[in-house]
Amino acid sequence: MEIWINPACSKCRGALRLLDEEGADYTVRRYLEDVPSAAEIRAVLDRLDLEPWDITRTQEPAAKELGVKDWPRDAASRDRWIEALATHPKLIQRPIITADDGTAVVARTDEAVREALSRS
Repeated sequence: MEIWINPACSKCRGALRLLDEEGADYTVRRYLEDVPSAAEIRAVLDRLDLEPWDITRTQEPAAKELGVKDWPRDAASRDRWIEALATHPKLIQRPIITADDGTAVVARTDEAVREALSRS
């Protein structure tokens, strides 16, 4: 299992704490330093069964500068959203855990972290 984190994020720190408490075997990816490619974001979106706008932090300054709130949320605009996430990784919702069964979760709650653990 891998967890994408921003160490400054309290939700990320909470997810790591819970994974440690449960003795989980996981790899940390600091996605602001090790920025995921557009292809990696597509793969994670497939695992999450979500669209890029579902994991975009629209209140971030970069999102406001880009005007993402006004972007269409449709198949024709999907690549534009993914490229924005790859270019501005702060826009990616966190933490994201990729489970061993091929799925993933946005692990913003203890319940979501436990769900990922149950899949690994």
